[in-house]
Amino acid sequence: MNLDEAVRAALEPLADPGKAPQMQRYMKSEMPFLGVAKPARAAALREVCAAVVFSSPREMTEAVLELWRGACYREERYAAIDVTGDRRYRAWQTPDLVPLYDEFITTGAWWDYVDEVATHRVAPLLRSHRDTMTPLLRAWATDEDKWRRRTAVICQLPAKHDTDLDLLTHAVEANLTDPDFFLRKAIGWALRQHSRVDPGWVQDFVDTHPTLSPLSRREALKHL
Repeated sequence: MNLDEAVRAALEPLADPGKAPQMQRYMKSEMPFLGVAKPARAAALREVCAAVVFSSPREMTEAVLELWRGACYREERYAAIDVTGDRRYRAWQTPDLVPLYDEFITTGAWWDYVDEVATHRVAPLLRSHRDTMTPLLRAWATDEDKWRRRTAVICQLPAKHDTDLDLLTHAVEANLTDPDFFLRKAIGWALRQHSRVDPGWVQDFVDTHPTLSPLSRREALKHL
């Protein structure tokens, strides 16, 4: 059984038609939901990943993209992202996977997909491959695609004391006056998260950037 068949076989028995419409409305999604809650989906995916094992990054990428591109339900796309994070493939997490994650970001084009990829796939790549990933993310910060830009802004949420402040500053300043809600929210989120380890830096940043939107400012200062 290939990956997409295995994922569908695992998820369909868990479908809850009563919950699916509510989940779709909450996510404002054109793609329907099966109505599978995250814990149940995670348990099902563990069994799938144990049964369908890949021998190379290329094999995994091809299978995951087939699942992603052919998905009929949003949970199937969640599963595609989840498979790439399976512990069996930890050694494959290199910049070679950036094109795969970029497709998730640009074709998913919504915060649930993008935030998962940014914080759990791109963030570890930045930590382990700074020389390659930093220039890429600086370029994404000014990209025409707003979801690449959101990724550049929030990709250091897990970094704590290892935050590259030059990259964070560049990503925020590049999007400072953009009216888009998701970028403004991302800026506030990134600054708020960094305030947990360096509140003085964040307070100074907010004080010296009067063009921060009220939303970004409010989010940034929430814990200060």
